[in-house]
Amino acid sequence: MKHLKAFWEWSKCAWIWVKSWFIQYHKVTVSYNAIYGDADDQVFENVPKILTQKEKSLIFINEDGCKISFSGADGLNYKIEEMD
Repeated sequence: MKHLKAFWEWSKCAWIWVKSWFIQYHKVTVSYNAIYGDADDQVFENVPKILTQKEKSLIFINEDGCKISFSGADGLNYKIEEMD
């Protein structure tokens, strides 16, 4: 039974490692005005999944697994970059 449990733990770690080869991470920058690089910008790195990407809303899951949502009545300024 001890060896079976150790094999199961090793299998889970191996699966996570193999799965990480196929995940594309993004860098998301959200700005509340049309100027990027000023104090109101929020930057999220290592974003594995973007759920909704529309003109007035953006929903994604961050690296911790938390769902983050942004919306704006007049539109939303954001840019999404693929990370290597």
